[in-house]
Amino acid sequence: MLAEPAAAEALRGRLIAASAAPSAAPDVTRVTNVTDSREGEREPAVLFNDVETLLAKYVVYPSDNARVAHTLWIGHTHLMDAWESTPRLAFLSPEPASGKTRALEVTELVVPRPVEAVNVTAAYLFRKVDDPDGSPTVLFDEVDTVFGPKAREHEDVRGLLNAGHRKGAVAGRCIIKGKTIETVEFPAYCAVAMAGLGDLPDTILTRSVVLRMRRRAPNERAEPFRRRIALPDGDELRKRLAAWAETVRDSIADAWPELPAGIEDRDADVWEALLAVADAAGGAWPVRARAAAVALVAESKQSTPSLGVRLLADLRTVFGERDSMHTSAILTALCELEEAPWNELVAGKPLNSRGLSKRLVGYGIRSKPVRIEGAVERGYTREDLADAWARYLPSPQNDPEEPDAPSASLSQGTVTNVTPVTAAGLDEPPWLADTSGVEPPRYRSDASPPPPTETSPAAADGDSWQPASNDDLNGVRAPLHDEDGRPTCSDCHGPAPADGMHWCAACRAAAEVVA
Repeated sequence: MLAEPAAAEALRGRLIAASAAPSAAPDVTRVTNVTDSREGEREPAVLFNDVETLLAKYVVYPSDNARVAHTLWIGHTHLMDAWESTPRLAFLSPEPASGKTRALEVTELVVPRPVEAVNVTAAYLFRKVDDPDGSPTVLFDEVDTVFGPKAREHEDVRGLLNAGHRKGAVAGRCIIKGKTIETVEFPAYCAVAMAGLGDLPDTILTRSVVLRMRRRAPNERAEPFRRRIALPDGDELRKRLAAWAETVRDSIADAWPELPAGIEDRDADVWEALLAVADAAGGAWPVRARAAAVALVAESKQSTPSLGVRLLADLRTVFGERDSMHTSAILTALCELEEAPWNELVAGKPLNSRGLSKRLVGYGIRSKPVRIEGAVERGYTREDLADAWARYLPSPQNDPEEPDAPSASLSQGTVTNVTPVTAAGLDEPPWLADTSGVEPPRYRSDASPPPPTETSPAAADGDSWQPASNDDLNGVRAPLHDEDGRPTCSDCHGPAPADGMHWCAACRAAAEVVA
């Protein structure tokens, strides 16, 4: 790995020190007391200290990093015209009464043009975002209802939440005026904070600063929130934030904040605005912001992965040091993994070979004949899986032999147990070691090539019968069987007669196949 510049090393040392010794929670007795107790700091840093104090007064956060992120997100809402992308702020928890709604209520006091949204229509939100007075700050409570079982009823709202993070994003609509229909583009770009139970789709989570809220422990205290009591302090802070934003608006739009190592791609889009705000605030905020970014991004990577990523990770586990495995062995090993979903995946039934194939084909991985200890069955090889492992999974710890890219296994001369397949010279059909009783492949009635032989496999030239799945090899179709060894139709995968034929009666009649 190339050596990092000295400045990056110094920044990393400051981040480690900040994470190892987190700052104490601010005094929550009274917001105005904070300014008096922090003399000598520059005014922007004191302002953000005061905002943090107000938040800590009413909200119990899961960590100091969460409180820092919330504070910086509030600051960024006052400079929406300066950003290319605005991060969503997501307060999520597994159970109610975890402080999510309270966090939105306190946020409403200090952000510009707040819009509290609960069960709102898409038309309402579009027109609010298009307000000539300025972009609103949408505070969306119970957002889990938008992405839950009734998600189809809220597709327009979901589109706004998905697309509105990028500056210049619009939502196109048709407006009827009299007898004419006009196209109208509504702006979608605005700041959005959300609160909900459970999780949200990855399309939202990857564009969000996610704060995993939890119920207060018996030793955690927060003052009761009464809006009429908190409003004067919140209103004062909102005005101070607006005045500060005017002083830095021109300079912050051209700022390129230094990102910690590992904060890249979408994570960089999420944190760039917040780090720019922290740099403009000064004081301890630049260091605290980067420590929060590193911690919260790392936490987001530890969340429950998609089922496809979980499958790739479990495949890497069951493969171990093997170069190849048969599908049957893979399925058995997957179902034996503790706390894995594969033994009761759908309706209490385990993952089967067809389900495995469907889930892997999206990653460009397909099964093929694999010879292991003289037995040839369909399976998968390490070489085929290496690219997906490198792209979607973190590098395995202390495993120098794991290739970082698909070309690595080739350059190292890895030998796999895949049976070589050529157009001629096959000593046996590639799907079976024993050829007794195997029917040759069938053709359409108008097929021009002659029936294939063991030395002349069928040509995939468009005239011969083409396979309906990945169970083919140079045009030769392998007989299919279900998990119990019963023959299945090569087209519809339904039951097939045990007569050596590879199609059921219905598919055979429809295709008009002949010997």
